[in-house]
Amino acid sequence: MTNSIFNQGFSFETFSKASDLQKRLIFTILALFVYRIGTYIPLPGLDPAVISDLANRHLGGNGFLGMFNMFSGGALGRMTIFALNLMPYISSSIIIQLMTMVSPTLEALKKEGETGRKKIHQYTKYLTIFVAGFQSWGICLWLMNLEHSPVVIGNLFPVIAVPSLICGTLFLVWLGEQMTSRGVGNGSSLLIFAGIVANMPVSILTILEMGRAGALSVVAVIAIFAIALAVIFFVSFMERAQRKVSISYPQRQAMVAQGNYNMGTSNHLPLKINSAGVIPPIFAYSLLSLPMVAASFLNTDNEYVMAFLDVFGGRGSGSVVFSVIFVILVVFFSFFYTAVVFNPTETADNLKKAGGYIPGVRPGKATAEYLDYILTRLTTVGALYMSFVCLIPDFINAQFGVHFVFGGTGILIIVGVTIDTISQIYTHILSHQYRGVLKKIERRRK
Repeated sequence: MTNSIFNQGFSFETFSKASDLQKRLIFTILALFVYRIGTYIPLPGLDPAVISDLANRHLGGNGFLGMFNMFSGGALGRMTIFALNLMPYISSSIIIQLMTMVSPTLEALKKEGETGRKKIHQYTKYLTIFVAGFQSWGICLWLMNLEHSPVVIGNLFPVIAVPSLICGTLFLVWLGEQMTSRGVGNGSSLLIFAGIVANMPVSILTILEMGRAGALSVVAVIAIFAIALAVIFFVSFMERAQRKVSISYPQRQAMVAQGNYNMGTSNHLPLKINSAGVIPPIFAYSLLSLPMVAASFLNTDNEYVMAFLDVFGGRGSGSVVFSVIFVILVVFFSFFYTAVVFNPTETADNLKKAGGYIPGVRPGKATAEYLDYILTRLTTVGALYMSFVCLIPDFINAQFGVHFVFGGTGILIIVGVTIDTISQIYTHILSHQYRGVLKKIERRRK
């Protein structure tokens, strides 16, 4: 019976009967539609023509601001109410998670289960308001201090813009939570995913237009798209790659029609190469936003401030220093987030309680050390793989002089979120099928 359920696959007939999944998909699509509308609602008091010119000059590269604009679905370039996107919330999540490792109070809350997680989430929202306010004020000062300022209402602009940007971020946090509970998959990841996908057509058309105009040769255009396809296949392979650790359980008595016999059971523990998913690059870019915003409070005509902005890619392509800092942060967050989602000691204790063991490894401490050894090697490979993929846009820019927005980080997020969303849809369909089978069994019993 179980095999027949899996063999049904994702047929239209199966999908048409999964009413709950249909409602979730419709809700997700409508939520993404609302999000895209918000990315076109401009902040009041800005000159659209000047904003468009600023976007072309400051946000067209592969540096931090270019990636920030990509994550926001172009909302930053248009200076809309969703310009900050979810970055303040992500930054707050990083700070809170780091504080749980050093604060006994937050660590105790984390161990309280669902109640503690709700309180930590509430603290994260409070911190989000502060971070969003800080970043909003920095953006306002930057816009007002430009030589040809796009602000048309003068000193009253921050009074309107700061609350608008904060409310925009909080609305996206709420919308992401609703998509997680009532939609399909992780709502926050889907919002970032939608923003990146929305920029794909423009990026592709730009490259094709450069090829048509002669700015790029036909070979260069083909090479760029070939690299993009190769990266997609590479990321898809790495995101699904895993190390299977064999787990054996003691022999158990099993009843069959012929009588009793001893049956040993075995299983495996899957450890992904990239256990952290798309979190490290998102966290890295979010953390790098803080010094950029801090620099906006200073005089942009100062040579040291200008040099700082150049280093962090704020006025063009990302520099070597920016790339090195970014890679360091990706590696750090890969190990940090993997340690959060997988605890070798806890896993070893659970295996010991269930009577399971890894062949050739003693239960308990030795098992924890063995799992930690494997996980460290896998995480190292995963961190280097993510760093390599995320730096591909810089390579394309250096070789072909093209600011390819649909680059490494974008592909990484798109592939990762797509795989996760498909898994969620598959889980909902299987759940619907199992419920149908159980109902049939209950009817037969009656």
